[in-house]
Formats: sequence, C-alpha cells, structure tokens
Amino acid sequence: MTVLRTPPLPAVPVAVRVQDDYDVALARRLAAGLAQALGFSRTKIYRLATAVSELGTNLVMHAQGGGTLHVDHHEDGARSVITVIAEDEGPGIVDLGLALRDGYSTAGGLGGGLPGCRRLMDEFEIASEIGKGTRVVTRLWR
Repeated sequence: MTVLRTPPLPAVPVAVRVQDDYDVALARRLAAGLAQALGFSRTKIYRLATAVSELGTNLVMHAQGGGTLHVDHHEDGARSVITVIAEDEGPGIVDLGLALRDGYSTAGGLGGGLPGCRRLMDEFEIASEIGKGTRVVTRLWR
C-alpha cells in the first residue's frame, strides 16, 4: 500500500546570504520546496525556481559582495502567494529601463535575467539607487 503525503511546510521566512552558485542553488531548493508543500503546480514550481536562480545569479555577478534572497509566503483567502525579495548593497543599476530590456547585458550574457524573471512571476517590482544597491520584489500566486 502506498501512502501519499504532502511534504512538510518549510520554515519561513528564510533569508539566504548569496555569495556564490552554491547559495543560489540553496535558495532555489528552499523556494521550490515551499511551493511544493503549498500545492503549487509543477509549472509554477519551475517558474519560481528559474526566477530565484536568475535573481541569485544577478547577486553573484553584479552585487559586489553578494546580497540576500528572502523567501516567504502568506495566504490570501483560498490562495497562497510566495514572495521572493533579492536585495543588495551593490553599485546599483544605472538605467532600469535598459536593464529590463530583453537582450541587454552588462556581463556578456544573453540579457534575459531580469526581463525573464519579470515574465515568470505574477508580480515584479524593482528599485535601484546608484551606489546604494538594488531591491527586487517578486510574487507568485497559486
């Protein structure tokens, strides 16, 4: 006889200090585990994991000294929402409009990170100040 169980809900909120690829992978696993425990569809779990990877990779590549990924959730009636916040004290983004354009990259990549993250998540907000850092807030609803 097979017994199916819902995975236990991970402890949240969680903050992962991101300085290298290992930290990005940890944040991605934590976010995906939370989404699975909350009953998000496989497609939404993949969307979330990809967005967390993109945000974390940006912290590693662009924020001098890394940054922090925060993962949390709350219930709004019958719906769950997972919030992911990426924040750093790096150099900031000079032109947000340009940084959100597909194909634009300052690191020689494909330029799909921030615009892709914006498409993957249901809500996306970004604020950046030169010399003070960047904060990206994203949400995915079940």
